[in-house]
Amino acid sequence: MRLTLINQFYPPDISPTAHLCASLAKHRAARGDHVTVLTSRSGYVSAVDRRTFDHGVNVRRIWSTRLGSRSRLTRLIDWGTFYFSTLICALVLPRQDVIIAMTTPPYIALAAILHKLLHPSTRIVLWNMDCYPEAIERTGMVKTGGLISCIMRAMNRAIFRRLDHLIVLDGAMDQLLEQYKPRDRQLASTVIANWEDASQFELEGPKEKWTEPTAAALRGKFVLLYLGNAGYGHEFQTLIDAAKQLRDDPVAFLFVGGGAKREWIRSECRANALNNIILEDYVPRERVAEVMRTADAALITLENQMAGVMSPSKLHACLAMGLPILYVGPPHSNVDEAIARFCCGASVRPGHVDEFVRVIREWASGMEEVQRLAKNAKSAFREAYCDGKVLPKFDAILG
Repeated sequence: MRLTLINQFYPPDISPTAHLCASLAKHRAARGDHVTVLTSRSGYVSAVDRRTFDHGVNVRRIWSTRLGSRSRLTRLIDWGTFYFSTLICALVLPRQDVIIAMTTPPYIALAAILHKLLHPSTRIVLWNMDCYPEAIERTGMVKTGGLISCIMRAMNRAIFRRLDHLIVLDGAMDQLLEQYKPRDRQLASTVIANWEDASQFELEGPKEKWTEPTAAALRGKFVLLYLGNAGYGHEFQTLIDAAKQLRDDPVAFLFVGGGAKREWIRSECRANALNNIILEDYVPRERVAEVMRTADAALITLENQMAGVMSPSKLHACLAMGLPILYVGPPHSNVDEAIARFCCGASVRPGHVDEFVRVIREWASGMEEVQRLAKNAKSAFREAYCDGKVLPKFDAILG
């Protein structure tokens, strides 16, 4: 099969979609497919200038600007230039049997549709990670039902009319996207949760911990880790209010990453003299496991209105590392369902500060309970969120 995947990011970039794309691409190449990836030369922390063959995958790093996500404008410029280059590549790409388009950036599936206009036998799969315009409506970036929203919804309907299959991250997302499915035919959709490669978490020999100066300051404390992007749609007011109550407890909140809300968190820490919240920049992917071994549990958050719109991708690596999950967000999300199904953490609703504090103090004073939750977390990963369990679902669709 001639298979192309389209996503703005690809390793060595550390973004979750980069590694999901690479995992699927390498898996299908190992099964004998001729796999091409159209991606950019930039990402969260990396800039790459080469065209490579990675485990049999033809990785084509096409030109785009590298302004990064410092502001909405720079992100839009990077998106626009990536659109332009991808559309050109789609025109000259030899006929593909299947194109899988992700949603970074949104509507990049238009490049797959352009290719299909030239090669009608090509099948298009949309692998939906985020929902637009809902994501920017619910974070207040655009007016709900306004002109921009109407244009984006019209684009969704136009794209969905030309899809052959839709992949979503959870049932709430599938229900949300039902409004865009064509009325004159049935568009098949499949719920496939994100995952991590199990081999990355089965290293033999000594398992090193993080050795940065910050790590020394964490010793003797219960460490709750937030790893990755602190962006729009993630909820942190509950954490800030809880940190005020926990300032004299042997508890530390470690943030490693970046994102649009990072500076807001920093300003709240300064305004409230919260020395128990520690902010660090992104670390290379090969050092992520070291950081995670420094923690006792992981924090995952989601705004109430983002259920079905976003599906936190940091869940799976945290489970693989055996970190109990403290989830602050609405019910029925993928994280909430995982905690309920596997008993691998605790769910707290946004604004329920006293419940947040109670859970942290209970965990900090009862490591036997934390160890039980950690064991359940690893079991959850093996049963539902590792590559060996998830990738066969893609094979069934492509087959």
